[in-house]
Formats: sequence, C-alpha cells, structure tokens
Amino acid sequence: MNNKHHGQLIEKIVRRNGHSITDIARLTHVNRRSVYNWFNQARLKPRTISCIGEAIQFDFTAMFPEFKEEMSNKKPKQIEHAADRIMDSESYHWKDKYIELLERHAKLLTQVSDR
Repeated sequence: MNNKHHGQLIEKIVRRNGHSITDIARLTHVNRRSVYNWFNQARLKPRTISCIGEAIQFDFTAMFPEFKEEMSNKKPKQIEHAADRIMDSESYHWKDKYIELLERHAKLLTQVSDR
C-alpha cells in the first residue's frame, strides 16, 4: 500500500515553483480554503491532481504513477464548487485584499488574547 500524502507532495511542488495559494485558488476556480483542504488531504482524486497540475503547468504523473492512466486519458475537468463563478481581475484584487485583512485581523486577535 502506498503511504505518500498527496496533499503534502502537491503543496511542496506548488510552493517550490513559487505559486501562492491565491493563484492556485484563482486558476482552479475554487476558494483558498479548498486549496488548504487539498493540501491537508492524504488522498486526492486524480481529477483534482490533474487540475492543479494544469493550473501550475506541472506534470504530476511521475509522482502519482497509480493515476497515470486516469490523468492522461482525460483532460482535467474544472473542479466543481458551489461558490464557483467567473470574476474579473478587479474583483479578485478586492477579494484578495479582503482576505488579507481578515487574516491580519485574526492574527491581531490572537496576539491580544495571548496577553
């Protein structure tokens, strides 16, 4: 049985190639939380791996030979997500700013509560 952690392996490649979570979320048409969830999953569907690979232009078939046939036979479908919608670049800009502010706010709250 293969014990490799799919999410951790993919996250390592994503970060090594200089991609941000926001980039991956935007390119795969999901929210940032979904990307974090993928990175925490030990097993991912071949379709998800293919979609991430296409988004970052990386071939994961060598890392996941058990999925080679499934990933090469079909073009990756866009990952379906309830919150999917097409957004223009300005909308993404403001969405990213909002998320950044929320993360800073949460960090400040944590710092205040630790005192």
